[in-house]
Amino acid sequence: MIESLYTKYFQKSRSFLFPALGIKRTSNYTPSGTYVSIEGLIGPEDIKLVCSFPDDKSEGFKAFEQQMLLSNPLFLEVIEIQGYKLYVFDFQIYKKDWFTFILGKYSKLSQVLKRAIKNFYGDKSSEYKYIETFLYPEKFFDVYAKLLDVDVKTLEETGELCDPCDLEKETLKIPAEELELLKKGT
Repeated sequence: MIESLYTKYFQKSRSFLFPALGIKRTSNYTPSGTYVSIEGLIGPEDIKLVCSFPDDKSEGFKAFEQQMLLSNPLFLEVIEIQGYKLYVFDFQIYKKDWFTFILGKYSKLSQVLKRAIKNFYGDKSSEYKYIETFLYPEKFFDVYAKLLDVDVKTLEETGELCDPCDLEKETLKIPAEELELLKKGT
């Protein structure tokens, strides 16, 4: 049970979309960032998740890259840029979930994605205690009403306990000269 509110912005794509890739939260390799767009190259409407990893040449990362990224059924392409590799995943099979996510309607995500999120965090983790309240808000309106000192009906009317993703913070911005090279395909 949660006892306080989580007030800092957290990368929503990492919490709600990245788990669909089947990579364990406890993996030795985690993305430095996850994004729903790359400014000037991929838009949120393209339904592609972008995961950035430092360009790691170690044998361990190469094995992880092959097993979890390049052979992932959703994998589309890798973009190399400034010491990082951007792995792009096609989320067309999660199209409905994608737009539900963009709208901040986390409670309306499919059971398949909710299960992936729960598996990612583990149902006993401190992070999942919060994520669960966002996925199943109806179970937690009373708790949040007390924490926020508002009427339960107010929360029931809004229906969600987590703010929508901030598309500005979920967009990767890369230098213009790098972007031009990428657009030219060099």
